[in-house]
Amino acid sequence: MLNREEPGSGGPEGASALERLLGGRPVTAIRWGLERTRELLTSVGHPEKSFRAIHVGGTNGKGAASAMAETVLRASGRATGLYISPHLLRFGERIQVRGRPAPSGLVETCAASLLPAASGSDATLFEVVTALAFLVFGEAGVEVAAVEVGLGGRLDATNVLTPEACAVTSVSLEHTAWLGDTVEQVAGEKAGILKQGVPAALGPVPAAAGDVFEENAARVGAPLRRLGREARVEDVRVDRSGTGFRYVSEDRPGGLELSVPLPGVHQAFNAATALLALDATRFPPPAAAVRMGLERVRWPGRFQILDRRGGTWVVDVAHNPAALASTLDTLGRVGLPEPHVALLSILSDKDWGSMVASARAAGLPVVLTSAPSAPEERRWDPAAAHARSPEGTMLEPGFAAALERARELAGRGTVLVAGSCSTAADALRALDATDEDQDQDI
Repeated sequence: MLNREEPGSGGPEGASALERLLGGRPVTAIRWGLERTRELLTSVGHPEKSFRAIHVGGTNGKGAASAMAETVLRASGRATGLYISPHLLRFGERIQVRGRPAPSGLVETCAASLLPAASGSDATLFEVVTALAFLVFGEAGVEVAAVEVGLGGRLDATNVLTPEACAVTSVSLEHTAWLGDTVEQVAGEKAGILKQGVPAALGPVPAAAGDVFEENAARVGAPLRRLGREARVEDVRVDRSGTGFRYVSEDRPGGLELSVPLPGVHQAFNAATALLALDATRFPPPAAAVRMGLERVRWPGRFQILDRRGGTWVVDVAHNPAALASTLDTLGRVGLPEPHVALLSILSDKDWGSMVASARAAGLPVVLTSAPSAPEERRWDPAAAHARSPEGTMLEPGFAAALERARELAGRGTVLVAGSCSTAADALRALDATDEDQDQDI
């Protein structure tokens, strides 16, 4: 279908409706406001009102929590949808119905329906794809969808929804040009998804961010549940196969022993935040569905462990300091073969200095490179990063050569490849790991 960085061909003769719908809209364009998305949805009969939704935001972990919520709901027997962004390898990952990419024929039909309104609109790519996803869900008979916030929350295109519940997984500094340069400002934007009467679940956040959510929840009349108060995570166990933990809440005072096939302490908290939100809905999932759904969640590119080329690789989309800190923490817990080496390609608008420094502080030699599929306008200069941190870093601008260099340094040990979705996607392609079936029937 469409690849990671080329959403459309610009609409030449013979192009599909989807290509014409998305063509010519810049991948990275950001435009605040809900009015364009609402206009698109109005033109096709407000499909966003035809299904229930769990709305999930957060600096990190919101995609994983969305995927977990969807698999639990599907295990409960619901007809589910999942909307995420960006996709890792294929556009079809963004819009899923019952655990699989939406049927291409349905997507094409819905794209054709949106074309008249979209052709006269200056809506961004994300706004158009959001409208397309909601129309697909409506036409596919989706009962409930897990919908990931794109950026921020208050003015994100997905915030046209009035969900059954919402969840925020984490808050840290990112996209400061758009969201603000303090944790409180970022939290205020993310708290913009709170709505009157809609229950909200809040994961582990800094105290200052928690105060902002409490204030906003009280102001709009949103019942707020928090990990550490109405629910808690206990006895977290991390190994190569995933993460086990005990979840205890006011809804489930006897506790549940749970596991997810995603390594990392943070994944236990992502799962717990999703469950705290689901339990606040009118359709709380039974314990058996919670266990089954979490055990079968698949989320490629998140501490994805591969055995290739005579050694172990970990591919992770970690794209900001907080995310990379969690990835490095997990690397230290799971007992993968040593030595460990990091290969980093980070987008230029991220705090790459802190990310390189954290990899070095963890004792990892670092190979700096540039992912070929990174958006041109956000491509970083690895040479500048090397000049800033020459000790313990090596410059290898070519991505294929960087993979070889990192493997030579690690020997039969482990290479961590991280820095962005582009970096993870390019690594999975280079390591021939893109065709593994991630879908699970439930």
